[in-house]
Amino acid sequence: MQFAKPLLKGKLIKRYKRFLADIELPDGEITTVHCANSGGLHGVTSPGLPVWLSESDNLARKLKYTWEMVEVDGTIVGVNTSWPNILVQEAIQQQVITELCDYAFLKREVKYGTSSRLDILLQDPVKGDCFVEIKNVHMRREPFLAEFPDGVTTRGTKHLSEMMSVVQEGKRAVMLYIIQRQDCEKLRFAADIDPVYAQTALKAKEQGVEFYAYCCDVNPDGIVIKSPLPVLF
Repeated sequence: MQFAKPLLKGKLIKRYKRFLADIELPDGEITTVHCANSGGLHGVTSPGLPVWLSESDNLARKLKYTWEMVEVDGTIVGVNTSWPNILVQEAIQQQVITELCDYAFLKREVKYGTSSRLDILLQDPVKGDCFVEIKNVHMRREPFLAEFPDGVTTRGTKHLSEMMSVVQEGKRAVMLYIIQRQDCEKLRFAADIDPVYAQTALKAKEQGVEFYAYCCDVNPDGIVIKSPLPVLF
């Protein structure tokens, strides 16, 4: 995925109210921008960090800019959770995610159960159905180790339960973690932050849900899914 136009570099002042951040622009102006990430953004909200913003052409938008990425410890990290689903679709179509190759059809935002939607449904007359739920990962607290989640996520735990139901129906269920940074070599579930999620993930694995993680090449020109990483339980 390439950005339609160059991102604007700035400096983080503060992130607040989950969806807002104050940024200092190159000319010294301070502006409030949209933060498309409801998580805790652990480790990437220190004042003064370099950030990059995209500019919207929608004149009706209240906030002109969206916070896209931040540089931490020499690594650029993507913070916009709107992108992983698009990145995964591109990567599947380009056969980058080898575990999800050779399906005939791909559908986005598919209804499941009574009140849920799963991110992607892959269908094939021979291979059958494969439901894919995508999670964005940005957190790294130890060298080379990505972690998820960065806060308690009851919604995420619900998704794991839904994927177990998919397996019970005889269909393939895949949890796919997209790590929007390049300095990690494996993914672990942060049991100290959300023990219920970590325990449920292990249960899901034991029941046949598949778990995969991929890191990304993240830079101000664009974001591309790059290579697989092992998932630790």
